[in-house]
Amino acid sequence: MAKARKGKSEEQKGDNNSETVVRHQKLCISIDMEKQRIYGYTELDIVVPENGILGLHADNLVIDSVTVDGEPTEFEAFPHYLALESGDRWCSVSSTTSAADAAGSTYLSHLDRELLANLLIMCRKPANHDIERQEEHLENGVNTSAETNQNVKKVRIDYWVEKAETGIHFDGDVLHTDNQIRRARCWFPCMDDSLQCCCYDLEFTVASNLVAVSTGSLLYQVWTEDVPARKTYVYKLSTPVSARWISLAVAPFEILPDHNITHLSHICVPADSTKLRHTVGFFHSAFSYYEDYLSASFPFGSYTQVFISPEIAISSVSLGASLSIFSSQLLFDEKVINKTIETRIKLAYALARQWFGVYITPEAPNDDWLLDGLAGFLTDIFIKRFLGNNEARYRRYKANIAVCRADDSGATALSAVAASKNLYGTQCIGLFGKIRSWKSVAILQMLEKQMGPESFRKILQQIVSRAQDVNRSLRTLSTKEFRHLANKVGNLERPFLKEFFPRWVGSCGCPVLKMGFSYNKRKNMVELAVLRECTARVASSATMTNGKPDSEKQEGDGWPGMMSIRVHELDGMYDHPILPMTGEPWQLLEFQCHSRLAAKRFQKTKKGSKPDGSDDNGDAVANVDTRATSDSPLLWLRADPELEYLAEIHFNQPVQMWINQLEKDRDVVAQAQAIATLESLPQLSFAVVNALNNFLCDSKAFWRIRIEAAFALASTASEETDWAGLTHLVAFYKTRRFNANIGLPKPNDFRDFPEYFVLEAIPHAIAMVRAADQKSPREAVEFVLQLLKYNDNSGNPYSDVFWLSALVQSIGELEFGQESIVYLSSLLKRVDRLLQFDRLMPSYNGILTISCIRSLTQIAVKLSEFVPLDRVIELINPFRTSKTLWKVRVEASRSLLDLEFQRNGIDAALTLFIRYLDEEPTIRGQVKLGVHAMRLCQIRNESDSDSDVKGEILVALLHLLESRTSFNNVILRHYLFCILQVLARRAPTLYGVPKDETLRMGHAAFCSNLQNLFADLVKQSKPPECPLENLEDKLDGSAMAEAPHEADALLGNENAKAVTSSVPDSLFVSEVRKAADDKEANDALLSNEITNTATGAIPDSLVVTEVQNEAEDSLKISHEVMHPVDDLPLASSTAPSREEFVLPDNEETKPMGPPAADILANRDQGKPVVNLGRDNPGISEPSREPDTVSASHERKKPVFKIKVKKTVASSQAEDHENAMMDKSHDGFRDVDRGASSSVSVDAPQRNVVEILSSGNNQFPEDVNSCHDVGSHVTASIGSVKVAIEGEELTKELQCTAESSKVLLVPQPDDHLSTGITRVDDPEVEPHKYASLHLLTMPNLPVHGKVKEKKKDRGKKRKLEGRKDDPEYLERKRLKKEKKRKEKELAKLLKDEAKASTPVGSQGKNELRGTQAETIRNDHQTSLVEQESRKDEAELRQVMNGAEAKATSSGLYSRNEDIGAKGASVQLKPGGSSGVKLNVDRGDTSVNAAPPTSSHKLKIRIKNRTLGKS
Repeated sequence: MAKARKGKSEEQKGDNNSETVVRHQKLCISIDMEKQRIYGYTELDIVVPENGILGLHADNLVIDSVTVDGEPTEFEAFPHYLALESGDRWCSVSSTTSAADAAGSTYLSHLDRELLANLLIMCRKPANHDIERQEEHLENGVNTSAETNQNVKKVRIDYWVEKAETGIHFDGDVLHTDNQIRRARCWFPCMDDSLQCCCYDLEFTVASNLVAVSTGSLLYQVWTEDVPARKTYVYKLSTPVSARWISLAVAPFEILPDHNITHLSHICVPADSTKLRHTVGFFHSAFSYYEDYLSASFPFGSYTQVFISPEIAISSVSLGASLSIFSSQLLFDEKVINKTIETRIKLAYALARQWFGVYITPEAPNDDWLLDGLAGFLTDIFIKRFLGNNEARYRRYKANIAVCRADDSGATALSAVAASKNLYGTQCIGLFGKIRSWKSVAILQMLEKQMGPESFRKILQQIVSRAQDVNRSLRTLSTKEFRHLANKVGNLERPFLKEFFPRWVGSCGCPVLKMGFSYNKRKNMVELAVLRECTARVASSATMTNGKPDSEKQEGDGWPGMMSIRVHELDGMYDHPILPMTGEPWQLLEFQCHSRLAAKRFQKTKKGSKPDGSDDNGDAVANVDTRATSDSPLLWLRADPELEYLAEIHFNQPVQMWINQLEKDRDVVAQAQAIATLESLPQLSFAVVNALNNFLCDSKAFWRIRIEAAFALASTASEETDWAGLTHLVAFYKTRRFNANIGLPKPNDFRDFPEYFVLEAIPHAIAMVRAADQKSPREAVEFVLQLLKYNDNSGNPYSDVFWLSALVQSIGELEFGQESIVYLSSLLKRVDRLLQFDRLMPSYNGILTISCIRSLTQIAVKLSEFVPLDRVIELINPFRTSKTLWKVRVEASRSLLDLEFQRNGIDAALTLFIRYLDEEPTIRGQVKLGVHAMRLCQIRNESDSDSDVKGEILVALLHLLESRTSFNNVILRHYLFCILQVLARRAPTLYGVPKDETLRMGHAAFCSNLQNLFADLVKQSKPPECPLENLEDKLDGSAMAEAPHEADALLGNENAKAVTSSVPDSLFVSEVRKAADDKEANDALLSNEITNTATGAIPDSLVVTEVQNEAEDSLKISHEVMHPVDDLPLASSTAPSREEFVLPDNEETKPMGPPAADILANRDQGKPVVNLGRDNPGISEPSREPDTVSASHERKKPVFKIKVKKTVASSQAEDHENAMMDKSHDGFRDVDRGASSSVSVDAPQRNVVEILSSGNNQFPEDVNSCHDVGSHVTASIGSVKVAIEGEELTKELQCTAESSKVLLVPQPDDHLSTGITRVDDPEVEPHKYASLHLLTMPNLPVHGKVKEKKKDRGKKRKLEGRKDDPEYLERKRLKKEKKRKEKELAKLLKDEAKASTPVGSQGKNELRGTQAETIRNDHQTSLVEQESRKDEAELRQVMNGAEAKATSSGLYSRNEDIGAKGASVQLKPGGSSGVKLNVDRGDTSVNAAPPTSSHKLKIRIKNRTLGKS
């Protein structure tokens, strides 16, 4: 038995919220397929940390309410995805290097932030009497688990999912989940951590015609009392697993139970039932074989395989506990041959992952390789048992070759921290993920060779038996434990293991052996010379293992163990384990031969013969070739014949020995090595060609090796060998498939499967034959055309779709010369005919259409000078429609990208890629496009092109990297990052990307700081009647962003009805993600609206921008009002209602918090209530009836967003202070408080005293402005004066509002709480953000002289502030122009009134009369324009007057008891900008707290209009 792990208790401990442990979770959801929504709740039994704050993960969820032990509690949700501002964030990106650096920092920041718990819940600590009772029991000797364990609370979270974008997906009447990294949180709140495991109770309510399949065992089904009735499926998972492995699939499924094993089920849609029955017929054998090999029953009790449409599947397989969701493209019927091996291996691998990966989990990210390798090893055991030993060895040989070629950097160091934990799980994505998986399997197979198959099997059995032990709460496995088992059970020595694991697992690189030998006839010994090298680069030699340098084994020391040399002699085969893998890189070895040559008699020279003996020898060349083998007893030599090492071996031996190895060695690896060597010979002989042809014709040889021999024959075909290879290939095909009498192909007959695979590859091999001019011979083109023309599948029981696909692909491999170009038109006609045929009768998975598109693209690229690319593009483009199969659509997109790259270069190809990515609806299709775009970038690098990519393309890729699309598609996001790395000529991996330590430390401390601030906020939350002094004393500048948000819910319940009661459906947002041209149109329209605000030029600091889908402003200020509880009506719980705000097309709706009724009830009980904003990017729907929707679906109130641009002097003075404030505000800048309008202002110069004094400023006037989300506001801030010794610090904020709909709610005399949030921008330094502190504004008494002085100072500053206001300057100019015209008109009228007019001046008076008439007309025109603007404003006011009046009157009646004056609202026509908002606030007369000695900030909001009523 392995030693017990130390330093880790029975409680699972996560990385980010280590004290929070989930014991059990219950998930109940109701699924609405028509509206594609999910409503539900989850209950968690959680061990509460000492600070009383629980941290969970929740994204894309609308949290309605949270209760702890049945009592409502405070909570806060921070979305992980942040739509950052797209302004000048990437202005520094000018080259591929800077773009790659920016991509690395952005990607790391997103991955680091996703680790943090973003749903914080406040839980009370255990009461004192509970602790005393536990102490009493301990003293009495009573020790129960419930009392000694940590404080466990039952937390219930009610939530709903409005738009399922990631984690869970809708498609018609089908719903399914995926197991992307860290995306389980997107469909239910959980601890989304691989180290957090618990049991689950699951309930899913669906329509009566649907079937809900989930993890665990199905307990029962129950009908609901709904009308129409619905079904609830109840599942129970008794085995603790992490949240990632909870899966769900809902559809009108058809269930196929396995007749051999009762707890096996196979499920698919009814259309695929026949294919499913044929595909899974073998599966019970694999299931039983795994149980027998591991000597244990399946750990989850039952196992279910679900097959869904490939259009909605995110990958070929999505794993879950006791459930695997596959793409239905893996299914095949009895007519399809080619899919059998691939499908069976994938199903077997998914089953193996249930044992190792889902049931038994890695103890740490450094141990992921071990579980992945064990699952691959178990799959290899299945292949060897059911598909043959040749298939298993051939696959392993090919995988080892791939690993040796790619294992050259630290990214493939399996257990190194820098290559596992620091990569956040991305190490399993892409090519490096495959290399790591193949390397893991190879290392375990090396250990199996060292200890023996039975010993290794015992180790796996012991691992599984320990995991099934009921006394163990953890089922984890670590590298250290496995190493201990290899010593105890596998009987491997400790020194060997001490060298083996650090060298193979903890570092990178594989050995490269170059060998040559000579035979010493006198000693009868073989002398072997060996040079050992390493595939790892010099920079990667000092690999880090577990964060520390690997001092035990460096590159120069080699690898542990001895390699065997197998010698095939005349008397037999002998193994010599004499080659040490460590020590000196140059080695010379000797070993004895067991066979001896017979002594030859010396023959005298005959009389009369020539001295050189030419008469006797005949062919001197033949004598030389035979003498090499006749002088030694060696037939051939092999190094490492049993694949005991993951090594790249180059062995140098005579050609005849390679031919002997090919013809006489029955090992498929030896045959493959011989073919690869013979194919690469610089000079070919007929003996090599004949050996390859003989092996091809040998029906007893393995069919995969025969295919390699066919391609080797094609490479040997040349004029030097008289086209012998081409002749042999054609002859081989005709002898098996042609009718000798008529000379035409026979009808297809595929009953011999190995022969079918070999014959299928022959046309492709013939198409690879090249002449001296690198063109295909005429005979090769004629042969391919003949096969395509006379293909006949009549009478064949099997489908020929893959056969035809191979023929079509061989056309794309041809190189047309002057002699063969005449056949091009005939070939293209055949391809077009197949395309039309496949369109009428679709082939299996669209295979034939895909091959035709691929071949057409290859021909167009090769013959771009002769074939018009535009014509090919027009032919392929129709296949990109959404009606086609996803594989056909993706292949068409990839072909068009190839053509664009060939025609216009990488810039045009990437531009087209971004467009196609936006148009591709499937997640899997987006990933395929990302992989292809990265391949194009690699081709660009191989061409040694010095042209750099345009900056706008790089910026577009960076925006795409941090977009919502990338957040929803984790694999696509990784490939976008890899594309930017490849463009900079770097490796496509996150390994080695420099990481900002400051950023990392900031994220590491973010969670704890966030919890502390949240705890302080809850402690400081008091009922409204409590004084504010206590709260002010506790708050500091770093906690200003955590103002209570009760006003959101209170105002939402009162005002939402008036806003949305008469909104047409056409005004609701229908799309979240828009096309690029729509965004440009919106930007152009916005700029026109800004320009129309005033005829004068607008400064840059006053430019108004709307909130885009992919960008948010740097600062958000939420203007809220806290109303007294006694004056507000309670919301009815029996007839709840949902209200929504109407947003423009480029904004998103934000859900409201808990209902006002719950908040008011909590306040009545004296409990502090905090309603914290959540970000929900869902799409709003038309409003529904109040009696059908819960009140928990209310929308949030719009808020202002103000961006403060600092001057140079103020920014330099505030560097230190802003750095401190930004650190404290860091956690809250990610919070989105809802829909908002944006304001851009110029901040005045400030000094340190102002910064310190702006924290607790109190205002004599409070202002509340509630604008619609479509309003535009421009503001300018005047000068600020520091208050000294009681003198108040005043500051004026002059705003001009333009809104098509304004809802203004007067507020009572209560303080104005302002919540500030900031958007996280990793590219901008923290000191570049402006911070605003929490403002508490009690009503202050105003006294005579002080009030008059304030008014005088206010008027003076108002006049100074207007000097820079363009609207004020425009009105002033119009006023002066009007006065000037009136003076001229009066002067002219005065001249006309004169009684006598000289005759000579008559013409002059007529001219004056004409001028007067012109002035009158201009004046009248100006008045008419003003009246038209006034009518337009009044019309808009009438549209919204009823709602505003109803809401305003209701609040006025409540505020009269308090004595506060309401605000008068006037909507008047302004200039060309439209409606202006004039707010006149009355003085407050409520008794307020006396002014304090702290500095105060005074804000006045005034709205100027041209006319007054």
